[in-house]
Amino acid sequence: MSDCCFRRLAFLFALAVPLAVAAQKETIIYLSNPSFEDIPNAGQTPSGWTNCGAASETPPDVQPGAFEVNKPPSHGSSYLGLVVRDNETWESVSQRLSRPLEANQCYEFSMDLCKSELYMSTSKATNLPANYATPARLLIWGGTGSCGKQELLYETAIITNTRWIATVFRLHPKKGNYSHIMIEAYYKTPVLFPYNGNVMVDNASPIKQIPCNPEQMPDMVEKKDKDKPAATKKLTAKGGDTTKAPTAPKPTAVTKPEPTVTYKGEKIRKGSIIRLDKVYFEANKFDIKSESETSLKEVYNFLLGNPTVAVEIGGHTNNIPNDQFANDLSTNRAKSVVDWLVAQGITASRVQYKGYGKTRPIEPNTTLEGRRKNQRVEIKVLNING
Repeated sequence: MSDCCFRRLAFLFALAVPLAVAAQKETIIYLSNPSFEDIPNAGQTPSGWTNCGAASETPPDVQPGAFEVNKPPSHGSSYLGLVVRDNETWESVSQRLSRPLEANQCYEFSMDLCKSELYMSTSKATNLPANYATPARLLIWGGTGSCGKQELLYETAIITNTRWIATVFRLHPKKGNYSHIMIEAYYKTPVLFPYNGNVMVDNASPIKQIPCNPEQMPDMVEKKDKDKPAATKKLTAKGGDTTKAPTAPKPTAVTKPEPTVTYKGEKIRKGSIIRLDKVYFEANKFDIKSESETSLKEVYNFLLGNPTVAVEIGGHTNNIPNDQFANDLSTNRAKSVVDWLVAQGITASRVQYKGYGKTRPIEPNTTLEGRRKNQRVEIKVLNING
């Protein structure tokens, strides 16, 4: 190689190295306030983050100090407290990234996670004091706007540890480019009933683009050559041979029948509604009348004979009461039925209650008969197999 060509290659190499280093630096995505630093306070979303929880509920908390949470931070002076509630609401936060997550690229970052032993507040379902300490999980979503959930990028196992543990999140967007990230607390799944729980979050690292390693991204594992059918030899009429892969038989689709149970001679399945026409209450009260016992015993025997079935007792009213009274009355009537069943020996975790007020009429409220039918108690089958 001539001296001129060597000098030209050396110049190009020297130019390429800083460009490659600069390109590598650009693959780092920075979060705003990654350690969730702010003045500790209840219902105070940390600076740099947006509250994405239900509009009817308070925002997440800057901890420690609120609701008897006293765990020291893993980094800095504060951290994020997220809860899930027994009224089917949960907390989440989001923010715009310094640069988007790109589709079909792979990323990695970490956060410190734990569960607080104490998180004392009021149950949304019962209005009684409750410890929001049941373990929950954390979900990471990608989206194109604040609080947008377009693709679930990661979900943790249930977080049971009460000391801080660094958790690595590997993200592989597939459906699009995402300018925003959301961090969301959610229930253990599958879940029969919503519950009160918490997840503590601290010390998020920058998000780095990484090679898409199939071993780290199990959903990207491609079928390897060794998994392909072995080639076999087929003799020809002239004594030669050709190589041909055997034809795999077409799989036969097997449809698993949906599980059912029997109630009063009829098959019911998950999601079925059973109307209890002969459960009666005093007018505008939730005391069960004695003539309801036969109907309630049928429900008891059904649950006793199907120990894996879980149900919701739903209360309903007609349109005469105001909204608040209708909601309270229907909730208390449903609870009275649950209390009766539990008193007979049915496990409390198998029967939940909910008041729907006057929101779900089955007949027009323009006649006495229609209003009578709308004021009812129903059973909804939540699960057949436990």
